[in-house]
Amino acid sequence: MGKKKRPNGDHHAGDTTPPQTPDPITGDASHPIPKKTKKRKNQEEKRESKPSIPTVSIAVPGSVIDNAQSLELATRLAGQIARAATIFRVDEVVVFDNSGSSVEESSSPAPESSDDNESGAVFLIKILKYLETPQYLRKILFSKQNSLRYVGVLPPLDAPHHLRKHEWALYREGITLKERAPNSTSTVVDVGLSKNVVIDQVLEPGQRVTVAMGANRNLDPAVLHQVVSPLTPRDEGMYWGYRVRYASSLSFVFDECPYEGGYDCLIGTSEHGSTVKSSELLLPSFRHLLIAFGGLAGLEESIEEDKILKGKDAREVFSLYLNVCPNQGSRTIRTEEAIFVSLQYFQEPICQAVEAQKPQQLRKCSQTTN
Repeated sequence: MGKKKRPNGDHHAGDTTPPQTPDPITGDASHPIPKKTKKRKNQEEKRESKPSIPTVSIAVPGSVIDNAQSLELATRLAGQIARAATIFRVDEVVVFDNSGSSVEESSSPAPESSDDNESGAVFLIKILKYLETPQYLRKILFSKQNSLRYVGVLPPLDAPHHLRKHEWALYREGITLKERAPNSTSTVVDVGLSKNVVIDQVLEPGQRVTVAMGANRNLDPAVLHQVVSPLTPRDEGMYWGYRVRYASSLSFVFDECPYEGGYDCLIGTSEHGSTVKSSELLLPSFRHLLIAFGGLAGLEESIEEDKILKGKDAREVFSLYLNVCPNQGSRTIRTEEAIFVSLQYFQEPICQAVEAQKPQQLRKCSQTTN
């Protein structure tokens, strides 16, 4: 889709330490890092004492967009990837360039981007971010631009954090406003309800935040709400959308993992991979799992074009290298199709691996609840 321009990093709902500056691609602002009051410190300590919930990430080459024959088709393709990520509760989508860019290049993007010269990776990231954002925040966080012309034809993700105006929930995504707050130590936030809410700290306007709303519906401006980490809803068992990250090559997908300790289970998908029935696949215990997908020529080409990985066999790069659709009727499976097929294939093995990691007491509670 024209001359390549590298995208900016993401502020996504799963970010623990997101940047404080607006995203030059989308215009959206970062989740701020909440000030640590005594109460909030206690909440964080309590969260750290809990066993961390394993994460699932997918890596997709930006080149899948370059093969689309029109802007509308490219938009629909990106929408399919966003839907798949949401349906199967993916925590992170990494979009990587598989064009053999230099390893000296940082994954930090160029500071600006235009519709006329953006690469497939930039476009895909932009659509993924737009669709992850709750509808009531999009007009504020995203400027009008040509690449978003066809997003209106896409089916909504309908994720749990995409709440309707009449719905009350424990948490809501919001954006800080310029509107004058009742006192000098608070900020007004639009959370998509009939009235704005007030949070108990001062933040710059235009920042996306996750707000704890409480169990009782109360929009009294005298009630001060708290900004929490976007990880908090997830820690309580809710799916709170995916974060989006850019990597300048396949090796940077691994090397720049945002999770402490990196990905401890890497899975590659290819028609040249090993064939194992989903019901017979036993995944190792993991904290952060990554499933990688290739472009037109598969992951083998992405490895060969990577200056760090070049010459390595795919089975050296990945913990598991699997063919999840061995009896395909078509000679080719498109990447967006492979994502749906693969995430369905891995659903049961992932659930079994996650369940096996739960403390015995939690497993008993889960069984009782079910």
